[in-house]
Amino acid sequence: MRRCFLALIAGLLIVLSAPDSQALSVDEMGDVVQRLDPEAQGGERYWRFKIEGVSLTLVYDEGRDRMRVIAVIAPVNQLTPEQIVRCLQANFDSALDARYALAQGVLWSAFIHPLGSLDREELISGIGQTVNLVNSFGTTYSSGALVYGGGDSQRLQRELIDKLLERGQPI
Repeated sequence: MRRCFLALIAGLLIVLSAPDSQALSVDEMGDVVQRLDPEAQGGERYWRFKIEGVSLTLVYDEGRDRMRVIAVIAPVNQLTPEQIVRCLQANFDSALDARYALAQGVLWSAFIHPLGSLDREELISGIGQTVNLVNSFGTTYSSGALVYGGGDSQRLQRELIDKLLERGQPI
């Protein structure tokens, strides 16, 4: 028991002393988006782009140190009570970094993160998770980053995140 505790403490010290990933600048964030979708359109504090046929919007506010990637899933008036409950359950265990959210009469998939600590891998993973929540709505309700179980969903959804990670890295 004592060895396990000491090993845990040693592991935590290694993790805590590791250099932090470098946060992305706004320009670097735009570069990632353009690598993922060469047809992406940017403007003041936003990018619009598509991944796997899903339309996404990335908005950011440097003054408030926030960013979000959002995608429309469906109008709220088209949802059943069971679907809404399932979204809330997924937010607890399978949506992970992206989330289901309701705003302006719409169900969204949303990845929200502090801008100042967002690194390349987190951004790409968050985009992939946002797309996976859109695509898995009505079935697995999963972002694909981590799914408990032995079915095909985890492998299929993780493939998108891995593909995006590869495409979003500098050459």
